[in-house]
Amino acid sequence: MVRRKTVIERIEDTTSRQVTFFKRKGGLFKKARELGVLCDAQVGILLFSNTGRLYEYSNSTSGVNSIIERYQKVKEGQQFMSASAEAKLWKVEANRLRQQLHNLQEDHRQLLGQNLPGLGLEGLKDLENQLETSIHNIRLTKDQLMIDEIEELNKKESLVHQENTELYKKLNIIRRQNLDLQNKLNGQVEVNETITSSSSQYNIAARADPVCLQVSHPHHAERDEQPESPTLWYGKVYIFSNLLCL
Repeated sequence: MVRRKTVIERIEDTTSRQVTFFKRKGGLFKKARELGVLCDAQVGILLFSNTGRLYEYSNSTSGVNSIIERYQKVKEGQQFMSASAEAKLWKVEANRLRQQLHNLQEDHRQLLGQNLPGLGLEGLKDLENQLETSIHNIRLTKDQLMIDEIEELNKKESLVHQENTELYKKLNIIRRQNLDLQNKLNGQVEVNETITSSSSQYNIAARADPVCLQVSHPHHAERDEQPESPTLWYGKVYIFSNLLCL
């Protein structure tokens, strides 16, 4: 069974908080005792509960007071350190940093091929091995960068080729659509020209062959009715023929 991790936050329940306090206090004092025994250390603990009660632990025979006195003496000694001692400490640190800087500058000049006679044979061999190792690492880094750039360029080339293929397909679709529209437009123009030509031929034929009607006298029955005038019949036929010619 996996143990659930305890969330570190204030316990709101008073009873649970008191129980946890006593458990953790016992564990803390136990760890302090083990630390003193294992490491031969002088350990002291001062602990106040939320109710103000004091709990203390010390592995010293004289109790916690001796540890507190020792702490105060050490603290006062650090605070009242003399100015000369502090200046001496900073002087030693400055000398150490100065020597370190000198060594770095000397190594840099040797890497540039300067001040080589003072190295000796072993020093020159070490410098040569160091330079070969550096050149090898530099070449490996350069080759890796070039490989990465080539892979990136290949990816970009693949993407550009794919985009060009898609554009070429779209262009072919547009060309086919334009061709279809052009064919439809040409077919419509031919139909219109055919209709116009047929209509013109019909009109020409109608004008070339006008309707001619012959006027004849009607037969009248034998009765006392008077026949209509031939002039009236001729006028009616002439108007009817003109209408047909239109």
